[in-house]
Amino acid sequence: MNVSKDGPGSGSTGRRITEKLSADALRERTGRDWDDWFSVLDAWDATRHTHTEIATHLRTEHGMDGWYAQSVTVGYEQERGLRQVGQSSTGDWRTSASRTVAAPAERVLAAFTDPALRGDWLPDAGLILRTHRPARSLTADFADSGAATGRLAVRVTALPDGRTQLGLAHEKLAGAEAVATYRAFWKDRLNVLKALLEQPGPS
Repeated sequence: MNVSKDGPGSGSTGRRITEKLSADALRERTGRDWDDWFSVLDAWDATRHTHTEIATHLRTEHGMDGWYAQSVTVGYEQERGLRQVGQSSTGDWRTSASRTVAAPAERVLAAFTDPALRGDWLPDAGLILRTHRPARSLTADFADSGAATGRLAVRVTALPDGRTQLGLAHEKLAGAEAVATYRAFWKDRLNVLKALLEQPGPS
């Protein structure tokens, strides 16, 4: 895999959710900004609770919408050192990527399951399928150049205009450096896949 690895502290593991969701936008939707919510959760002693308990507390005690409850919980956990960017609430490391491709859903998913087609955009990787629902989803063990490097979950959604929304999650990674590496890797590879599938056919 020809992807450079950024060193520690480079910010290559991605942005914190507090950088993606502005304090003003959060205040507009929930009535409080990040600092205010962090103070509320500190007063509740949230560091002693699980991710699910924190999100539930925000929903039931503060009437927060589910998506924002999850976002504030993740932001709090990152701010208080309970998890790092790219790390799930269970401690697993993961990254994700998505593309909208001008091709049918069945063909987009076949780009992962058909070895010949996969070789045109993902030549050095091996997949061992675990589940496969044609034109819908798959899960697979992922081996990069022969080394076991996590698990993929791929979902495709057919759009009304004939295009397909592709979502990919790469889970069970080794740590923050692997998250950074595979974030760049999948950005590059999905760009290649999109270009491949959108090539005009023979006239």
